[in-house]
Amino acid sequence: MTKQLLFKRTHVQRPFSWARFWSQTRLTIVMVVGACLAALGYAMFQVPFNIVAGGISGIGIIVNHFVGWPVGLIFWLLNLPLLVLGFFYLGRWGFLLRTLVAATVFSIATDFFVAYMPQWLSQYPLTDDLLLNTIYGGIVGGIGGGLIYRAGGTMGGTGIIGRIIQKKTGQPLSQVYFYTDGFIILLAGLLFGWDIALYGFLMLFLNGLASDYTLEGPSSARTATIITNYPQVVIDELMVHLHRGVSFWEVTGGFTGQKRYLVLCTVTRPQVGEVKQLVAKADPHAFVTIGVSHEAMGAGFTPMPVTTD
Repeated sequence: MTKQLLFKRTHVQRPFSWARFWSQTRLTIVMVVGACLAALGYAMFQVPFNIVAGGISGIGIIVNHFVGWPVGLIFWLLNLPLLVLGFFYLGRWGFLLRTLVAATVFSIATDFFVAYMPQWLSQYPLTDDLLLNTIYGGIVGGIGGGLIYRAGGTMGGTGIIGRIIQKKTGQPLSQVYFYTDGFIILLAGLLFGWDIALYGFLMLFLNGLASDYTLEGPSSARTATIITNYPQVVIDELMVHLHRGVSFWEVTGGFTGQKRYLVLCTVTRPQVGEVKQLVAKADPHAFVTIGVSHEAMGAGFTPMPVTTD
């Protein structure tokens, strides 16, 4: 009996939470919308002109050019072995389910758009200008990818390979992605011409910018770091006029060896000018730096997200 109790696997049943349920539902909806938007940009701007911007989607365009299989189906099939790798190295069931949902929606939506957009639009493609297709393909696809990442998902592909290599070798992830996606773009250049490869590198860059902007949002927060001899006067000015929390601690000057105080305060972007005026009023000899914060969560800023664990 004792051995059975020792080896018996117990499961803790968590109480149902509507907040957790709606949070998970919202994230799933965001992920599906992002996958559909990424598929729209891929089918409308990349596929008609064989613009390869790396990744499994780029390999799908290359394979489609030679065998004629639907690009969405190729993307899904090529992802299957990578999903197995990701399952063992990157997150097991949580990773697998999120990636499978995003990749499946992207694949189905891609083949759907490729099949029916010529019937819906009076002019398809919208333009024959490769530069315009590159720009809008990168932006639309990047926004879609950013929504997927924001929901905690991924479309798999070479991103799985890149993250595994990064974990094993310690190389920067951006450098690993450059190698994997760059090789695919160069392969497309050999097949379709070097102008297509150049457009592919441009789309890859724009895709990353749009994805980062969607993921992090516009930078609306600023962090003020203030070195002063009069911390309490500075703190009073900031708290009374800006209604922001302030932290401070004693520091030592590396050159002078003198004891001073470091005051830290996070504010919104429109409040930066007022911070400068208030600090100048409290201590004209203070040293101030204003840094960009990608996101601020907590009291007075974006509410902390509801946990889904």
